[in-house]
Amino acid sequence: MTETDDQNEPTLYLIPTPIGNLEDISLRAIRILQAVDALACEDTRHTRKIFERHELTSPPIIFACHAHNEDHAVGRILSLLRDGKSVGLTSDAGAPGISDPGQRAAAAAIENGYRVEALPGPSAVITALTVSGLPAPAFSFLGFLPRRPGRQRKVFKAFAETPSALVFFESPFRVGKILKIALECLGNRQGAVCIELTKKFENIHRDRLEELAEKFADRKIKGEVTIVIGPPDRKDDPVEEEPGPYGKLP
Repeated sequence: MTETDDQNEPTLYLIPTPIGNLEDISLRAIRILQAVDALACEDTRHTRKIFERHELTSPPIIFACHAHNEDHAVGRILSLLRDGKSVGLTSDAGAPGISDPGQRAAAAAIENGYRVEALPGPSAVITALTVSGLPAPAFSFLGFLPRRPGRQRKVFKAFAETPSALVFFESPFRVGKILKIALECLGNRQGAVCIELTKKFENIHRDRLEELAEKFADRKIKGEVTIVIGPPDRKDDPVEEEPGPYGKLP
């Protein structure tokens, strides 16, 4: 363990896992996956693929922690911590607690006085932002948007005047519809539709929202989708006049 990884203190480790390419995992994550006494997984089958790919030794206790059993799983995590055990927590992909189970376990552990450590690692949000090529001096992460169009419009309108990029996850079956609503509420901004990030069939579509909405109106998509919408265009901002040889004119 490193200076921040105290093997003698019961700790809950929040361990990010690859969002697609199984090589995208840190040396520290690999070490802690093998060092913890127990591992809670959103899907044990998914996490076992990581152990198989990297030829890791599984911890003695592995159990599920997903949206349908989270109350029971959090209780089991606390019980293990009380027994002096270290527990790892993984979601199917990316960081636990970011649109995936993990937040409730972390909050419960903190409330009960146990140490919680979050490892840095893969993120579909950051990957999509960087590959989009869009300016993002600031950004707002919206997670999964509501299912109803009326509520989707409310979310977009709430951010319409915010000078930041927007990032959110979307079902592959609703991409065209959500882009059309975004166009109505935000105007014809630049955007990027990121499909299957880091995977073999990664596909990035960059264009204005109007063109993207038309392109995906009837297109069938398979896989995970992350959408980035750039900040409002600054073409209407006042242009700073360049000073001439005698300075700025009055």
